Amino acid sequence: MVKNFALQLDASARRTPDAIALIAGDTRLTYRQLERRAGGFARWLEARGVAPGDRVALILPNGIPFAVALYGALKRGVTVAPLNPQLTEDERARILSDFAARGVVEAVPEEDADVATLEEVDAPAIVLYTSGSTGRPKGAVLSHPAVSAGNASWKGAVMALTPRDRVLAVLPLSHSYGINGALLAPLLAGATAAILERFSWAVVVGAVKEHAVTVLPCVATMFQRMLDAPGWTRDDFASVRIALSGAAPCPWPLAEAWRARTGIRILRGYGMTELHRPLSYLANDPRDFPDCVGRPVPGVEIRIVDDGGRDLAQGDVGELLIKTGAAMDGYLAQPEETAATLVDGWFRTGDLARVSPEGFVSIVGRKKEMILRGGYSVYPPEVEAALAAHPDVREAAVVGVPHTDLGEEVAAFVTLRPGASATTDDLIAWCKQRVAGYKCPRAITVVADFPRTATGKVAKALLAQPRG
Repeated sequence: MVKNFALQLDASARRTPDAIALIAGDTRLTYRQLERRAGGFARWLEARGVAPGDRVALILPNGIPFAVALYGALKRGVTVAPLNPQLTEDERARILSDFAARGVVEAVPEEDADVATLEEVDAPAIVLYTSGSTGRPKGAVLSHPAVSAGNASWKGAVMALTPRDRVLAVLPLSHSYGINGALLAPLLAGATAAILERFSWAVVVGAVKEHAVTVLPCVATMFQRMLDAPGWTRDDFASVRIALSGAAPCPWPLAEAWRARTGIRILRGYGMTELHRPLSYLANDPRDFPDCVGRPVPGVEIRIVDDGGRDLAQGDVGELLIKTGAAMDGYLAQPEETAATLVDGWFRTGDLARVSPEGFVSIVGRKKEMILRGGYSVYPPEVEAALAAHPDVREAAVVGVPHTDLGEEVAAFVTLRPGASATTDDLIAWCKQRVAGYKCPRAITVVADFPRTATGKVAKALLAQPRG
C-alpha cells in the first residue's frame, strides 16, 4: 500500500539526480533540483501553519512552479486541489468554498531545502474538481494509492515510458489527463517533461523539435489544429515515437490523417477525472479498431449492464461499469452523489458501450448529459443556471451538438420573458462573465417555447435536431 505518492517521486529523483526532470522556456531543473525545490515549498507551507492533512488549492498556470508546488505539498502530507486559472471569480469561489482550503497558492517561492517526505499520510493526495450535474462543483477525492495505481498504468502499459523519454506537457496540468499523463507519470519514470503554458500549434511544433520530444499527449482538437496548419513537415516530428489522445473522443479519420502526415500512431483512450485512464490502446500492442477506445488496461475490470444492473451478453449495448484501484474514493462531502456513482466498488460511468470479442470497448452514447468540448467537460445545468440568471431569460436549455474540430460544441436555447430586449450577443456576453470560456455557448437560439415530454421535461433531443 502506497502511503505517500511523493515517496515514489523521491525514489525517482534519487535514482537519476542529475537527469533533467523539467524544461520550461530557458529553465532546466534536474531531479535533484526539483526535489530540493519541492522540499523548499514544503518548508514554506510549514512556516505558514499548513499542517499535514490540511487542504491547499493551487491556482497556477502550466509551468515549473506548478510542478514544484504539487510535489512539495504532497511531501508535506497536504491534500491538493489544482484549479484551472481560466475559471471565473464566481466559479473559483464556489470551488474554494466546497474544498474548504487552508490556503490558496497563486505564486511559488524559489526556496531549496532537504525535507523528508512524510511516511504516513491519512489524508487524500489530490482532489480534482469537475462541474456537478446539479451545478454544484464535484471534487473527486483521489487517495495516494489511487494516484500511484493510475500513474503506474500511464508509465507502464499505456506509454511504456523510460528515463530516455521526453514528454510534452501542453495539456492543462489542473486537469486529470495533464496532471497524470503529462507530468506525474513522466516524473515517476525518470523521464523529462517539457512544459508549455498554453497550446499554439507553432509553439508545439517548435518545442517538439527543440526538445526532441518522444511522447506527445494531446486532445483531439490540438491534433486537428496542427493538421490544419501549414509550414511543417514530417521531419519536425521525427523524434516522436507515440502520440496519445484523451479527454474527448478522437475520431478515427483524424487519427488516420495524423498518421498519414506524421507517420505517428495516436494511442486513443477513455478516461475521466474519477478514474484516470481505465481503457486505452497500449504502446506495445499494434492493434487498432476504428470504432473502439481501447481495452481495459492491466488491473481494470469492466462490466456492461442493463438498467437493472444485470450483466449483458457480449456485443450488447448497456451501461459501462468500471472497477480499478485508480478510482476515486468518492466526491468530497457529497455522500449521495458518491453512493449513486460507486456501487459495490464499481464506478457507474453513465456511458453506453459494447465490448468486442477481442475485449475492445466501443462507446456508443451517454446516459449523462455531459458535453465533451475540445477536451473539457461541460455540464449543461451549470450553463443553464448562468443563462437563467439573466433577467430577460425565462428558461434555458443547453445541449451538445457534433462539431468536426472540437468533438462537441455547446449549443444553448432560451425562451425570453415578455418585453425582453436582450440580444443573443448580450446573452453570450452575460454567460462569459459567469462561466469559463470553454463552457460558454458560441451561439444561442431564441425559441418561442421548448418541445417537452409527456411529463413536462424539456425534450433536449428534439432541440438538438437540425431545423429546416
